[in-house]
This record gives sequence, C-alpha cells and structure tokens, in this order.
Amino acid sequence: MSLVEVRELTKIYSQGRSEVRAVDGVSLDIHSGETLGLVGESGSGKSTLGRLILRLVEPTSGSIRFEDLDLLAANSREMRRLRRDMQIIFQDPFASLDPRFRVEDIIAEPLIIHGSSERHGSVPARSTASNRKARVAELLRAVGLDESILRRFPHEFSGGQRQRIGIARALALRPKFIVADEPVSALDVSVGAQIVNLLAQLQRDFGLTYLFISHSMPVVRYLSTRIAVMYRGKIVEIGSTEQITGRPRHPYTRSLLEATPEVTV
Repeated sequence: MSLVEVRELTKIYSQGRSEVRAVDGVSLDIHSGETLGLVGESGSGKSTLGRLILRLVEPTSGSIRFEDLDLLAANSREMRRLRRDMQIIFQDPFASLDPRFRVEDIIAEPLIIHGSSERHGSVPARSTASNRKARVAELLRAVGLDESILRRFPHEFSGGQRQRIGIARALALRPKFIVADEPVSALDVSVGAQIVNLLAQLQRDFGLTYLFISHSMPVVRYLSTRIAVMYRGKIVEIGSTEQITGRPRHPYTRSLLEATPEVTV
C-alpha cells in the first residue's frame, strides 16, 4: 500500500533569464513500512525532492498524495495536522539544533506547537509539562541517550549525539513518514554507521516509513527496501535494492556503484 504518491512533480527555479529544473517530472510511490533510498550525486535534486514531498518547498507543478490526501490542496490548518505524520531529519546536526535551547526544549518543541505529547488511537492527548518531560525522556532513551542531558545545550555534544537529538525531535509526534536528508554525510564513518543502525532499529520499533536520501550507494543499499536513482532532477532508475545494486540498467547507476567505496555498517 502506498503511503506517499508523487506524480510528475516539478520544481523550476529562475536564474536571471534562464530556468533550472531542480526536480523534473518525478513520479514515485513510497510504500507503508518501507525505506525508499534516494541516491545521486550532489546537485541532482534529492534534497529538493524530499522537501517538496513534505511541502517545505512549494512545487511548480505535479501532485503529492499522503494517505490518499491531496497535499497540494490542503490549507494551512490541514497541513498543520498532517505535519504530525510527516517529519524530517536534517543533514547538518550542527545547524539543525537551536543553540539557545536546551535539549529538553528542543525535543519538546513539536509537542508544544501541536499541543500533544502522545496519541491514543487517532485522538491526540492533551499536552502538559509533566507528560511532555516524560515523553522527552522516553525519546532520548529510544535514540540511545540518557535523560541526564535534558538541561544541556547543543554545543556540549558531538555531531553524532546532536544527530540523535535531532532524530528524537523528529520522533516526538509519532510520525508515520520521515524524510532522512543525508543524515550521516556530516559524520565520521563509524559514527554514521551507528546512526544508520539506529534508524533501522527505530523503523522496527516505531513502524516508520523512510525516504532515505544519500549520495552513498553502500549506505542506501544497507538500509533500503527499494532504491530510486536521481540524476539532473530526474529519476533514471527505480527498483528493489537487489535489482539496482546487482543488475543496474542505467549507465549512471552503474557509475555510482563503481565509484563508491564499500562502507561497513
């Protein structure tokens, strides 16, 4: 069953008298419970596509459906409700956390904005300071951190720890769908491997669906159910992980496989 359906999605940016098609007529489905890996070199349009799907960037044309709801027809109030189910993990753990906020405040912010600390079925439970703090502590444990860090600031942590905090924030509203936008590219290889393993564990524990964006084919291969290959704003090949990595059809896919070193995770 498709959780996300994208059809002919296009984003055009004007540069003086010329136009740049950052995303050019992309169509794809993301199935409930899977990880769709989106791989391509820098500038291929991967991050723009992820943000378009979440409507953090408005498309030039095309359609996006989430659980069969038309996202582009949704008004601001409807999008506010839908954002509970759609979250993002950012690439840069050093830039994505507000340095003025303590860890507790960073993770609790979505709960405060949306007025809920947890769900009972489809009905949001009312948020209070006490259950927010309990929820934040639970999220920290889920990402491998201790609640003793609640009152500390982002500058006191390593990149890997900051990314774990960012992941906890993304999980706060119990989303169904997460765009992970190059979440390990700013980290050392060993730390990145730990984060990839954490994402795999959280998917099992929380029943998540991922769009996992990366320029690294080995990392995408490890985590993904299916892989979409993006080149110059277009999806040039999409298929199962086994097919894409073992029997690639497009020359660009083959070049990615040949150029990327193996990474142990």
